[in-house]
Amino acid sequence: MGQGNVYLPIFFLGLLAFGFAVFSVAAASFTGPKRYNRAKVDAYECGIQPAQAQLGGGRFPVKYYITAMLFIIFDIEIVFLYPWAVSFDALGLFGLIEMIIFILTVLVAYAFVWRRGGLEWD
Repeated sequence: MGQGNVYLPIFFLGLLAFGFAVFSVAAASFTGPKRYNRAKVDAYECGIQPAQAQLGGGRFPVKYYITAMLFIIFDIEIVFLYPWAVSFDALGLFGLIEMIIFILTVLVAYAFVWRRGGLEWD
């Protein structure tokens, strides 16, 4: 395969994905129901009457930020686990010990958050 043809399969995959997206939107507009009423046109509010917005946007509970940080921590753990799994054979025993230490560190943080009630949602 020549140097110029290396990205050709990726281009065709992107073209296929774009074509599928366009086809899906077009097919939905042709096959979907066309009965509009006032409730369908209104903004979606989950059945709750919208409240007046506070000046400055209001405050979010601290648990919201804690949950977001927990998501980031465990997301970063997965980011480190994938390359380790791919190169597991090349790293040998050293890589295994390092990953055990890393996972134990994350598990200690997880146990701490669990014990403090950070995973309980009110």
